[in-house]
Order: sequence, then structure tokens, then C-alpha cells
Amino acid sequence: MSVTTSIVQFDSLELDCGQTLGPVDVACQTYGELNAERSNAILVLHAFSGNAHAAGISDETGKPGWWDSMIGPRKAFDTSLYFVISSNVLGGCSGTTGPSSIDPATGRPYGSRFPPISIADMVRLQKMLTDSMGIGRLLCVTGGSMGGMQALQWAASYPQSVASVIPIASTHRHSAQQIAFNEVGRQAILADPDFNGGDYYHGKYPERGLAVARMVGHITYMSDESMHLKFGRRRRKSPGDSDLFEVESYLRYRGVQFVSRFDANSYIVITRAMDTFDVTVARDSLEDSFRPGETRFLVLSFTSDWLYPSYQSQEIVRALRSRNRDVAYIELVSNYGHDAFLLEAGEQTPLVKGFLENTYQRLAA
Repeated sequence: MSVTTSIVQFDSLELDCGQTLGPVDVACQTYGELNAERSNAILVLHAFSGNAHAAGISDETGKPGWWDSMIGPRKAFDTSLYFVISSNVLGGCSGTTGPSSIDPATGRPYGSRFPPISIADMVRLQKMLTDSMGIGRLLCVTGGSMGGMQALQWAASYPQSVASVIPIASTHRHSAQQIAFNEVGRQAILADPDFNGGDYYHGKYPERGLAVARMVGHITYMSDESMHLKFGRRRRKSPGDSDLFEVESYLRYRGVQFVSRFDANSYIVITRAMDTFDVTVARDSLEDSFRPGETRFLVLSFTSDWLYPSYQSQEIVRALRSRNRDVAYIELVSNYGHDAFLLEAGEQTPLVKGFLENTYQRLAA
């Protein structure tokens, strides 16, 4: 399946910080067909460094999407039955307006002038996108990691606009440890002499800082067991370097690869949005964050995920059950760590398929 990214533009977007951003572009891809009743739409939300290319083979890069194992005919999100939408988040650098976009007021990239954004801002823009498609109610909103945060925000902000939510390996707010890892990454970028306060687009790019930030982040995505199996203490001879451990070589490769596709300012803006996210803001408790309604929940976590450990998913489940909400929870066994939501398609597929089929049948009844 070959896919192309489309750009949808809106005149303006009001942000939680009080500023208004405009115009605003949203990069998106769609898979499958929207039915006549517009009742089979699923919004898939990417994690921190993802983009709109979730499935199929990109016309631009020739590469498969980041969740291609889960989206497509007869897969978890079956595109022979459902219409799947994927969009790049606000603040990103893959087609949606972010710090590297041109500020119409100056004709230059926003850079340091890009306003602070929130997860709720991202979701507000996604709601504008689905509204523009004539979709009044989504069958499901889903995502892993930061995508799961956005899914929870959808349930809190627009409960009448989403029939079901599947947050995977996620949380309703970051812990001190999660904030700490993000802060190390941000400080690595800020310490790069080429960062220039965020206004580096016409000069030298802060490659070293961004590469180190990615290296730190990538460590948190894996588990001790997966790193042991993948690398152990094996060494690799690299041209121009001393005798490297394989894990050192791998992290350096990941850092360089990341620099070629991601923006340092987006790293700072998006991780800050993740750290400040708290679905209980303006509400008395987590229990009160999800208004009474018919939204169903399937919450998934993984045993070896120490970045978003299962206890955080279990907190969400307990809050929902205390309000007698329709929620199912499953902790899946995996040694992949946080990356399991991207890699364990075989484990997730029957759970997701069954949940979606049941939800769709209930709506049609």
C-alpha cells in the first residue's frame, strides 16, 4: 500500500498558554474508506518522535510506517473495515506547524519564538481535523506512549466525540523520573554551542546535543534484558574509533540517524508538553477527569516497560473502575521494554481486533 502525506490548513488555533497560532498546518495520512455513516473512523496518535506516516509504504521515503504491523487489511486496525487517520502533532517537524515552520509575521522559522504548547493543544487541533472531515464521533482514539496521553486527553476533553479509547504503555501524567530523563535530553541540546538560543536554522545545526538527547532517550525505550540479548558485552571495531562495545556503536548510530530527521526545537517543545501533561488539571481527581459517558477503554501495558511502568496504567484503570466505567486492562508479557508497543504486534492484535469489533457492533445495535 503506497501512501502520501496530505497537508490540511486552519486559520488559527488558540493555545492553552493564551497565545493564538495561525495559520496552522496539519500533516496527515488516511488508510481505508470512511463509510456512509461516518461511523468507522479511528484516530491513531504517534509517540514523541513519530509522524503522520503510520502505515503503508511512503511515496516520499519508500519506507513502511511506524505502526505498519498494526494497521492494514486483516491487521489489528483492519483497514478493510475501518477508516484510519494518522496526523503529525502540533510542534512537530514532519509537516505540522512547529518551531521549524515559517512564521508568517517574520518570514523566518519560528525558532525561539514558537509558543509553549500542551497535549491538550495537540488534541484540540486533531479535533479540528476530524471535524473538517465531517466525523462527529470517532470509533476509537489510540496510541502508545505520548500517543496514549493524547488518547486520554480526547476522553477527558471530548467524551461525546469518541466511542472508545486504547491507551498503550502510557500515563495520565509524568513521574519525576520521566521528567528527569526528558530534562537531561533538553539540557544536552541547550548546552550545544550551535543551539544559538533556538535560532539556528540559518547557521550550524546543534547536531551533537540532539544526538546525545536521542541516545539518552533510546536507552529508556529498551529493557535490561533486551539490551543484554541484543548487545551483551560484545565489541565491534569501528573505523576511526577504538574498540567499541556494540551498544556504544548502536547508540551513536541512533543519534546520528535521529539528527537527520528531527528538529532540536521540536524535541524541547514536545518533551515539555509531555512533562506538563496532567489529565487531572482543572479537575478534582483522576476519577473526575473522565466525565460520565459511554466511552469504552482498553488499557494495555508491558511487563518490562520501566519508562512507563504498568502501575501508571493501573492507576488509570482503578480510577475508571471507581466510576463504574467500561474498561478492560491487560498487562502483556514482553522483554522489549517500552518499545514493546511498536514491536509486539502479535500480542496486541487479537486484543485490539476483538475490542474494536465489539465497540462497532454496540454502536450499530
